[in-house]
Amino acid sequence: MKATATEVKNNLGRYLRFIEYEDVIITSHGKNIAVLSKFEDDTIRIEEETAIYKTGKWVSYEEFLILTLNSDERYELIDGQVYTMDSPLFPHQNALLNIVGEMKNWFKGRKCLPVVAPFDVTLIKNKNNICVVQPDILVICDKENINEKGKYKGTPTLVVEILSKSSRGKDMITKLNLYMKTGVKEFWLVDTDKKQITLYSFKNCQLEQLTTYDEGFIKSVFFEGLSLNLSDIFV
Repeated sequence: MKATATEVKNNLGRYLRFIEYEDVIITSHGKNIAVLSKFEDDTIRIEEETAIYKTGKWVSYEEFLILTLNSDERYELIDGQVYTMDSPLFPHQNALLNIVGEMKNWFKGRKCLPVVAPFDVTLIKNKNNICVVQPDILVICDKENINEKGKYKGTPTLVVEILSKSSRGKDMITKLNLYMKTGVKEFWLVDTDKKQITLYSFKNCQLEQLTTYDEGFIKSVFFEGLSLNLSDIFV
């Protein structure tokens, strides 16, 4: 990301936290003049991270917007923690393409529509905990919450996450809790290694149903008639 020398001078503490995730290019009068980057010493880094957790500090929504403003990298913000997103592998992308293809056909002519990543979704746990995630697939039924800039500020009805080795814990625990607590109705967790899909349905921000499919058809709880053959997904 880029920041002017004045911005860095006035907000040094903020930018020192940002360089954990990305170098900050310092500019003056439109020209690049310096780079602010983290010191690669594991001992110091661990001590600094521990200090942050002990004092309860975290990255706010406003700080996250600054971090991502001029960055080409993909990040998510969940419960004050910033997560970098790695490039997916072929099994992930193959399942993604197969699922969204089936969904696109099923939702054609209906009110709701599927959207594929990368696409930011802002979910609010409370006024002090605003999260930003990029689900692999989301189904939007509140298109009126897409603003004139193309930004979505609503709550998806159905979310699909395809597990990757680097994000299994986040998807299986952190994101599951986030989606449940912010009004998502249905969550599909796709495991390409085991060739199975676990479906979670939520009601009143609580888990209502959990079903794991490893053969046959996965059938949506919220969208009656939406079903996908697992043999068509894991090919």
